[in-house]
Amino acid sequence: MGISQIISLLSGVALFLFGMMLMGDGLKKVSGNKLEPVLFKLTGTPLRGILLGAGVTAVIQSSSATSVMVVGFVNAGMMKIRQAIPVILGAILGTSITGWIICLSYIDAGSGVSGILSTATITGIVAIIGILLRMFGKTPEKQHIGDILMGFAVLMFGMSTMSGAVSDLGDKPWFTSMLTSMTLPVFGILAGIALSMILQSASAAVGIVQALSVTGAMTLSSALPLLMGISIGASLPVLLSALGAGIPGKRTAVSYLVSTFMGVMLFASIFYIANAIIRFSFMDMVMDPVSLALVNTLMRLVMICLLAPFVDVLAAVAAFFVPSGPPDERDPALRLETRFLNHPALAIEQSRITICEMAEKAEESIREAAQLVEHYTVQGFERVQELEDAGDHYEDALGSYLVSLASQELTERQSREASKFLHTLSDFERISDHAMNIASNAQEIFEKKLNFSEEAVHDLAMVTEATRFTLRITVESFLNEDFKLAEQVEPLEEVIDDICDEAKLRHVERLQRGECTISHGFVFNDLITNYERVSDHCSNIAVAMIELDEGSFDTHEYLTQIKEQRSPEFERHYKEFRKRFAL
Repeated sequence: MGISQIISLLSGVALFLFGMMLMGDGLKKVSGNKLEPVLFKLTGTPLRGILLGAGVTAVIQSSSATSVMVVGFVNAGMMKIRQAIPVILGAILGTSITGWIICLSYIDAGSGVSGILSTATITGIVAIIGILLRMFGKTPEKQHIGDILMGFAVLMFGMSTMSGAVSDLGDKPWFTSMLTSMTLPVFGILAGIALSMILQSASAAVGIVQALSVTGAMTLSSALPLLMGISIGASLPVLLSALGAGIPGKRTAVSYLVSTFMGVMLFASIFYIANAIIRFSFMDMVMDPVSLALVNTLMRLVMICLLAPFVDVLAAVAAFFVPSGPPDERDPALRLETRFLNHPALAIEQSRITICEMAEKAEESIREAAQLVEHYTVQGFERVQELEDAGDHYEDALGSYLVSLASQELTERQSREASKFLHTLSDFERISDHAMNIASNAQEIFEKKLNFSEEAVHDLAMVTEATRFTLRITVESFLNEDFKLAEQVEPLEEVIDDICDEAKLRHVERLQRGECTISHGFVFNDLITNYERVSDHCSNIAVAMIELDEGSFDTHEYLTQIKEQRSPEFERHYKEFRKRFAL
């Protein structure tokens, strides 16, 4: 094998890998990034997990990509390892579909219909259509379809290049001797592992084996061990992806290796013991690309059938190799997986879960702070501090994550979601800051033993109740994307502005009558001001939800319009809340 043939083979491998990557990325984008969330939403039973794993892998053309996503799910707490293993088993099976696609590159040219259906003709037509869609497609969907077709054409051309580079190896004694040594299962499996690990792609490794089969020198006895080794070697990219993961993520990655290794050992034991007893006549059958694709699929199917009943065993073995370490000090809510940035649907969903938890903690901080004003405790004050610190952590982590996500290609809906999170993030953080201010006021009241008048207590209680109610409907509308409920926030915020102004005026009157002191006045005004600011942030959140859902974001214009027009619905809510929270 000369240097030119080696270069041709390597260039074919490079084209194959690039084409497969281009085709897989295009398929993911055409699907609207809807496949990934399906994995963790619909994996209720092992059978369903296997089917979903196989289906998603068949579409995105990479068992490693599917498994890496699953590692991210488990590491982020979105999925348990016992849910993940069936998906991994399905991915092991689903990746064999690439071998069938490769078979298209071996359609012989001829006259008539066979000439039209030849590899060169199909590749040429697909490439032309693909480049036209890529260059002149006016929508992202058409351009992504162009990527799929271009990827397919490049993949076909890469396979043809590989096949041409090795076509004359069948007459080389050293090559036939090498294939003969592969009939020893151990050597063949090790060679398959090495090939798959070097290429970091089981599909590319199988493609090379299919290319070698055109020499006519490869039999089932030499091909089968290679295919078994390739399935094990494909675990390397998954293991590498888990280097920065926590214990659950590492266990999930190891479960891929455990599954393939145990599957191969079980399959090989059963097959070769049966062969020793029965002496299969088809072991010397000369392989071609189609028969190799069939054997690869059947082997993986048998492996999955053997392993499916032992999901718990696979999980236990993975746990043995990755024992529990010291507790992870990171807040699980902040484990925004960088692995998901290449899968925007997952990144958006994870961001949504995280900011919803942030919203609930912000509401809890105001609730805890309000209770401190009525009954101060050191434990309660420390809890508000913890919640305020959590709000800061949420803002830092989510802000950085969403900025990174913005550099990805997002759909219009995903862009709106990311914008909503970015616009509301600081408001939720500021709410927890105001809760800390209220807690500090409560601490001052307790330490200075300040006692408000009965009227002041009543006014403060009414403002507190109105603010908590505003925050409740704001958080509820945000969690449930309830825009009708969000529309009630603005009239309620206006009511709070009114009653806060009234409460301050009534306090001035009490000062003039000598019923309250200056010390009381500072604390009272601080409390009223913080509650008023909380309602302002609730207004910002509700406006961001409504405006971004309508495809625009102009807070000033929206507020000016709604307050000037004062629709019947606005007036109805305003009067209802004004009556409910009257001082």
